[in-house]
Amino acid sequence: MLSFCSVVIPQSFFSISLPHFPLPTFQSHSPPSFFLRKSVNLGCTRESPSIKIHSSLTVDVAVEEKKLPKGETWSVHKFGGTCVGSSLRINNVADVIINDDSERKLVVVSAMSKVTDMMYELINKAQSQDKSYISALDAVAEKHSLTAHELFDGNDLATFLSNLHQDVGNLKAMLQAIDIAGHATESFTDLIVGHGELWSAQILSYVVKKKGTPCNWMDTREVLVVNPTRADQVDPDYLETEQRLNEWYSLNPSKVIIATGFIASTPQNIPTTLKRDGSDFSAAIMGALFKARQVTIWTDVDGVYSADPRKVSDAVILKTLSYQEAWEMSYFGANVLHPRTISPVIRYGIPIIIRNIFNTSASGTKICHPSIIENEDRKILTNYVKGFTTIDNLALINVEGTGMAGVPGTASTIFSAVKEVGANVIMISQASSEHSVCFAVPEKEVKAVSEVLQSIFHSALYAGCLSQVAVIPNCSILAAVGQKMASTPGVSATLFNALAKANINILAIAQGCSEYNVTVVLKREDAIKALRAVHSRFYYSETTIAMGIIGPGLIGSTLLDQLRDQASTLKEESNIDLRVMGIMGSKLMLLDDSGIDLVKWREIREENGEVADMEKFVQHVHGNHFIPNTVLVDCTADSVIASNYDDWLRKGIHVITPNKKANSGPLNEYLRLRALQRQSYTHYFYEATVGAGLPIIGTLRGLLETGDKILQIEGIFSGTLSYIFNNFKDGRVFSEVVAEAKEAGYTEPDPRDDLSGTDVARKVIILARESGLKLELSDIPVENLVPEQLRVSASAQEFMQNLPKFDQELSKKQEDADTAGEVLRYVGVVDVINQKGSVELRRYKKDHPFAQLSGSDNIIAFTTRRYRYQPLIVRGPGAGAQVTAGGIFSDILRLASYLGAPS
Repeated sequence: MLSFCSVVIPQSFFSISLPHFPLPTFQSHSPPSFFLRKSVNLGCTRESPSIKIHSSLTVDVAVEEKKLPKGETWSVHKFGGTCVGSSLRINNVADVIINDDSERKLVVVSAMSKVTDMMYELINKAQSQDKSYISALDAVAEKHSLTAHELFDGNDLATFLSNLHQDVGNLKAMLQAIDIAGHATESFTDLIVGHGELWSAQILSYVVKKKGTPCNWMDTREVLVVNPTRADQVDPDYLETEQRLNEWYSLNPSKVIIATGFIASTPQNIPTTLKRDGSDFSAAIMGALFKARQVTIWTDVDGVYSADPRKVSDAVILKTLSYQEAWEMSYFGANVLHPRTISPVIRYGIPIIIRNIFNTSASGTKICHPSIIENEDRKILTNYVKGFTTIDNLALINVEGTGMAGVPGTASTIFSAVKEVGANVIMISQASSEHSVCFAVPEKEVKAVSEVLQSIFHSALYAGCLSQVAVIPNCSILAAVGQKMASTPGVSATLFNALAKANINILAIAQGCSEYNVTVVLKREDAIKALRAVHSRFYYSETTIAMGIIGPGLIGSTLLDQLRDQASTLKEESNIDLRVMGIMGSKLMLLDDSGIDLVKWREIREENGEVADMEKFVQHVHGNHFIPNTVLVDCTADSVIASNYDDWLRKGIHVITPNKKANSGPLNEYLRLRALQRQSYTHYFYEATVGAGLPIIGTLRGLLETGDKILQIEGIFSGTLSYIFNNFKDGRVFSEVVAEAKEAGYTEPDPRDDLSGTDVARKVIILARESGLKLELSDIPVENLVPEQLRVSASAQEFMQNLPKFDQELSKKQEDADTAGEVLRYVGVVDVINQKGSVELRRYKKDHPFAQLSGSDNIIAFTTRRYRYQPLIVRGPGAGAQVTAGGIFSDILRLASYLGAPS
């Protein structure tokens, strides 16, 4: 359609006047169309010191009015600053635009990377009379000039550089005015910082045209109208904006439009911005106005993560989110979108796609109505919690008192006072008893809030109606977000269980009836650990455990080999993810942030091992990774290492060990460890301390926990001594059998360590204490098989050389037993009835279970009230690296089960 309009511009002008100081000279390369819409600028003149544009020419202009088509033919793209941060990236963006097969495309573009910050810095310099703003502005201009030179040439380049030069001249004049005044108004600031978007939009439009695709660029200040609501927020005027958009399009019809993000105008045509993250908001508004098929937000990540990947290494990209889920995650600090970005598109059900400009093969995250998610993703709705976010640097304020109960208006008084000081309430929680109200505010605002509440409730506090207005500083919020939480029982229970098992205390809880999120307040130092704990519970492996192995000797290295062989099976079949983060020996240790390669750990330790440092080792395994559950496995027999168990348990570190020193040491230390174990979710497992891989401790506890009463525990607890006395027969002498056992590797390097009976005594005292007896190791009489004269031998070699001299005594005992149809066995005994224990050489009939052993087997007999006449027997290999490591591994899996792994 062709129509004619007469444009008459009489002797008129518009001007910018700044009182009290000389006005700078401005240049303008085009009249602002928000003053002269649907007009043609002919015969303009420029004057100083104020800007004046006037004309007296009247013409008839033919205007072809093009109606703006709306609907799914349009797709909207938004490219952030990193996407257009260099000439190469701008070129890539142009390719993405051209390769989009949508019929029509609107592209919203941010300023080049860091430019907006640079523009704000110019204003700060000018306000402080720092003249370096001139050179800083020149640097910004040079950045854009060089980018343009690299991307296009000819008339397009000349036009852009001319416009850039005029803009820079105007900006220098405005900055000079700010320098003189010492202050920048909000409108001046918005006008200056918005130039980054103007330049990037022009550059991109020239690049798209150079590649053969016609397009127009839009200064959105001509179209987008917003009403300021407060200092950091504006509301779009959709009716006025739509009218201006239709007018703009009638003059600039195009199938590809490159629009500036971030900037807009007020109803009075004063330039303004949509504040921080405003480009996303611009794209959503445009998507709604065009009723587009979708809005794609291009960033530098593959989509929305289930948690902050800087804090949770196993965070995953979410394929879909509902609008509500995205809004909740944004509100609670997730780097998804600004919460206001979502509101314009909800009305028309326009999906928002978050995609990575640097990885266009990734499909990204789709934010849309729940019904669309259900249809597209019906088979994958297994995680009812979609994401986890945290907000740090908060304080919790608790207003408490019996006088609050049933008194109308108390909450209103509290939050009216909070509003007066301009504080932002992040979360509110109130008990149904109305005895207390607590709420979270940013830490920087807590002082003002506390003071105003103390003032308002001064009389109530004095009278005792209120007991306190308490401030709990250094807090963080953890929010779990998910649309399916509302219809799924047990989600909150699972969340709280994961926090409890990670030894994390909750200060406050809030949950709306819609159940889109569950919010908890925690101590700030627990926030990352809590985030990892709940994420680990809901995503991938239900149980992820960080492990530190201490003592990679025979038993420790065997355990590492077993972990290597079984790790993938456990992860695939049982959802147990075991990661060895550190291995420490007496001299060297090996640390790794993501888990040590157990196939090559020996070689890696030789190449990259560092000096062993227990404090650094524990800190690395427990505090310097993304896994909430930590276990230290002590495979040594070192009492110094065992002395650390108490500290580790208090820090929330689980402990597993075959080391007998802690449980057979001073009674008070043992009782303290057991009390710690019972009082928290931190576990201390030591099955391998008594029977290597045999379930001795587990059997004993099972009997006691089911109400049985232990009468006596008797057993052959030493695999070494079992082997020796099983083979001490048929005329063989004792020293010969000991030498054979040493040669076969059954004994310690010095056989006296076995023959002394101390190791058996430690096992006896452990079982005695587990049975409820309060005995010290010194209370256990031990029959020492090392001849008294040889106990001071200088070496194991000297001992072995002299041992044959003492064979006669034990040979006599063996012959006497054999004559009586009996055998000799070295046993430990726990006599619960008489509350004592002993370690001694005893004789048993040849048909007794203890006489039926072979090799190095152990055997333990439990005589209880239920098993009084026929003791419960546990028998099997009780020594050797494989079975001992297997016993430790079994404890590790038991820990995983306690932490939530399926049984």
